[in-house]
Amino acid sequence: MGLGVISADFRRRRGQLGLVRRGRGAYLARVRPRRKPVTEIIPPCFILVRPQMGENIGAAARAMLNFGLERMRIVDPRDGWPNPKAVAMASGAGRVLDRAGLFQDIPAAIADCDFVFATTARSRELVKPVVTPERAMEMTRAMVAEGRRVGFLFGPERAGLENEDVAPANAIVTVPVNPEFPSLNLAQCALLLGYEWRRQTETVAPEVMGLARTDFATRLEVERLSDHFEERLEAAGFFYPPEKAPHMKLNLRNMFARLGLTRAEVQTFHGMLRQIAFKLRQMGE
Repeated sequence: MGLGVISADFRRRRGQLGLVRRGRGAYLARVRPRRKPVTEIIPPCFILVRPQMGENIGAAARAMLNFGLERMRIVDPRDGWPNPKAVAMASGAGRVLDRAGLFQDIPAAIADCDFVFATTARSRELVKPVVTPERAMEMTRAMVAEGRRVGFLFGPERAGLENEDVAPANAIVTVPVNPEFPSLNLAQCALLLGYEWRRQTETVAPEVMGLARTDFATRLEVERLSDHFEERLEAAGFFYPPEKAPHMKLNLRNMFARLGLTRAEVQTFHGMLRQIAFKLRQMGE
């Protein structure tokens, strides 16, 4: 084939080939297409398998929305769908039920899922990885970041998922509960996994100080409070014997510096000291 002739096969494959130069020569090599960056995170879907009571479906919807999950799927519900009892129990989470998908069986419900977890408390005669809710949502976070779709199967209230329900799943999620009483309500299970999802995807400080519309006192304000205490305690003869007074005053200032007082609390202490002094003057002491 001449250099000026391009075959139809080459035209068909040119999008898959790239020109690679090495030294003075050049050759064609297959170039892998770049994966498009994920622009939208698709949260996991919770799939309720043969749920028996509408109230439990509604409670599960409420638990999901508490933690920002809205993708619910329902497989073969015992009492049909929609269910007014589910709506009543959802209590503000009705949009989760409005958007819920209804499916006849599990294969249809998980058809678009790249990875499926099955929730169960019972041991199974199946070879599958068994993970905690924390690990499951850690895995889920990594998968959805790559654009993969993840589903969680929840069994019916009476006996949970059957082995046939668990078989299509990639992994099992088990909560470390009391072995003498391992049964969890459907909504409880949804709540646990929803909490782990939120914890894995949100940065939340383990401890914060609620200041209730005030601020921490400045160092100068704390020093002035210490001065006020020293003044009143000195007048009351608290710093005794005299040789111990410097150390007692040092401990007092150290205590106030350590407490982390708010401005409102500093003002309260000042008010207490003034009131005590006022009453003592009235009593002539």
